[in-house]
Amino acid sequence: MERKVKNVFVSGPITPEFIANSIAKHQSKTTIGAHDIFLGQVRADEIEGKKVGAIEYTAYEEMANIKFHEIREATFAKFDLTCMHIYHSLGKVEVGEICLFVFVSSPHRKEVFDALHHVVEEIKKEVPVFGKELFEDDSYQWKVNT
Repeated sequence: MERKVKNVFVSGPITPEFIANSIAKHQSKTTIGAHDIFLGQVRADEIEGKKVGAIEYTAYEEMANIKFHEIREATFAKFDLTCMHIYHSLGKVEVGEICLFVFVSSPHRKEVFDALHHVVEEIKKEVPVFGKELFEDDSYQWKVNT
């Protein structure tokens, strides 16, 4: 079943309330036996003596949403999942705040562990989202995904 391309982007950080509400909505889906979540958080990296205070995320949204969709579809084809949700921040996200939320559900735990790892690695490798690391001294550099 082909799913439509969704907008995965949210403005600013992904809040704990948003995450909790997303999880709570699945209590009525009684065929699910396991959930797994990945939360990407902005780190206070120190680079060449300067400390990161925030990351400003930008993306070519249409292309990025298509790439997220392709990753979703390929993951559903490879793993026995009930549902999957992906949310990524756009704009400024402070150190300690959440910038990526991936949530997968399945009847069984092994599927969610394997699928979540696969999805997060594919996102980091394939999706054109760009992070500008904003240093505490008001300088910046473009983030390199590792």
